[in-house]
Amino acid sequence: MLKIYKSHENGPLTELSLRSLENGAWINIVAPTPYELKVVGNLTEVEPDFLRSALDDEERSHIDIEDDSVMILTNVPVIREEGGYDTLPLAIIVTEEYIITVCLEETPVLSYFNEKNARFFRTFKKTRFLFQILYRSATFYLSYLRQISKQSDEIERNLRHSMKNQEILKLLELQKSLTFFNASLRSNGAVLDKLMRLRTNSTMQPMLKYYEEDEDLLEDVIIENKQAKEMVEMYSKILARLADTFSSIISNNLNQVMKFLAAVTILLAIPTVISSFFGMNVPVPMSESTWAFSYIFGIAGVLVVICGYLLWKRDMF
Repeated sequence: MLKIYKSHENGPLTELSLRSLENGAWINIVAPTPYELKVVGNLTEVEPDFLRSALDDEERSHIDIEDDSVMILTNVPVIREEGGYDTLPLAIIVTEEYIITVCLEETPVLSYFNEKNARFFRTFKKTRFLFQILYRSATFYLSYLRQISKQSDEIERNLRHSMKNQEILKLLELQKSLTFFNASLRSNGAVLDKLMRLRTNSTMQPMLKYYEEDEDLLEDVIIENKQAKEMVEMYSKILARLADTFSSIISNNLNQVMKFLAAVTILLAIPTVISSFFGMNVPVPMSESTWAFSYIFGIAGVLVVICGYLLWKRDMF
């Protein structure tokens, strides 16, 4: 999907076509075809590798600089249908004329920049628009982390009442999501630090013009990213300890069950041994008595009661 937008000074967002492409436009490419990449590359004269960089879902955040363009690749958070969280690479390419975004999927980060919210951003203010995209990405990380925290609390409440495999698998899914977030936030932090250093680079002025409010916005992005990274580390430790705790509880419950079964086995063995002794095909005591069954049953019962009491005293039940 290829969409082109341009903001006007008074706020509205206009959709353009490739034929009516203007300076200051935002070219948004989602799940591009080879033809779309070729057309955009020819019109904007952007390095083809820049346009293809976000098509590898394992690509880590970094910055590449050419003579007439700079590519900032960052990882943005997404929610999967199965309830887990993941990250996707988003390439933001800034030239003297345009700002281009390339991503494998439609993400909430870019979906925010629409006609409804057009008054909050300007596509022709490329540097500020870049930082607004990065800021929106950081806020979504924080939002998803709060959701993960609520889900972990709910899983903990459920596990207190029943040890279901479904709840444990959900806990594993959240741990995996936090691992993805942690790796992405670390690499995003390195990109933000490099962007902060580039503000004094004169060769970047044609593509990235830093104004005072832009630097303030970049500092806000760095702060939000650091906060998200700290939250990930904290939640990762909490979930790891939660998993260890419930693993110990499950192991302890299993020991209790095995101990109970062992005690029951001992009690069942007593009448079995006695009945086996008196059931032998040889002369045994009371073999001629009409009350033999009652005596034997009574002896076995008394022994079972005594043994059960001793096992109970040893906390086997």
